[in-house]
Amino acid sequence: MEKVRSDNLTAIIALACAGALWGLTVPLSKLALPWLAPAWLTTARFLIAAPILAVAGRRGLREALSLPVLAAGALGFGGVLVLQNAGLARTSVSHAALLVGAVPVLVALIAAVRGQASRRPMIWLGYLLALVGIGLVAGAGGGGASGQGDLLVFASAVLSAGFIYAQPRLLGDRDPAAVTAVQFTAGIFVSLPLALLTEPAPTLTASPGALAAVISLGLLGTVAPFWLFAYGQSKVSAQMAGAYVNLEPVVGAAVGWAAFGNPASTIQLLGAAGVLLGIGLSGLPRQGAELTPAREEESRPPGRPPCLAGV
Repeated sequence: MEKVRSDNLTAIIALACAGALWGLTVPLSKLALPWLAPAWLTTARFLIAAPILAVAGRRGLREALSLPVLAAGALGFGGVLVLQNAGLARTSVSHAALLVGAVPVLVALIAAVRGQASRRPMIWLGYLLALVGIGLVAGAGGGGASGQGDLLVFASAVLSAGFIYAQPRLLGDRDPAAVTAVQFTAGIFVSLPLALLTEPAPTLTASPGALAAVISLGLLGTVAPFWLFAYGQSKVSAQMAGAYVNLEPVVGAAVGWAAFGNPASTIQLLGAAGVLLGIGLSGLPRQGAELTPAREEESRPPGRPPCLAGV
């Protein structure tokens, strides 16, 4: 029991760190996009991150190399980041960051459709508060935001939610670093053809700021958080993991307001507070509850309900 609790605590810390680090990706992408178009930027992130994770998880690469893992990486990494970057090029940092906060709600809705959602009213109140908070911020306008850009970012959030729901089953007992490396490689086969067919080739020279942003995206925004998140997903339920994605919009919006001069009205600040409160209500398990990963759910005898976070 002590080992289970220790593993769960480690998983929560890993998920929280991943969410916070992801909060830096939207501002960094905004700095890199003047040099690299959306699909090229996605490709660059994967090209930096995949070899590092492949070396780290080299002993588990053979086991991780499977069609479901590759397909999930193509859609969940390649598709998500291409859509997100395309939307980010058309909207503000704060809007993009907070629209990503819809992911936990979408994960919970998918779980509900699958009959695996939490029945605790407080959990759903947290999701609702976070969603309302996102709406308050995104509906305020300003800062270069556009409906088209917001829609593309939201589409990436929908795809990301499906990926988060499916990922724990794909991880199973596999090495998270190896699985993530394989999925990044699959993502390249989505983003690179799009870049070659639809976007101008990047120039050979870049400003120091854009180059630093791309390298930072590859390391701090890709290698570290995706690895940490995969580790956490391998030990907790999809709903619990999804809740910590909401740290990304909070950090991203704060950076957008502080560093990019995006407007922060009273309504937007109230919305951000709602997101934070929603994380607290939906992301914290009931005291004593175990955080059950999907692979344990699959082995549970038929008829026995899953022990989801907070149930």
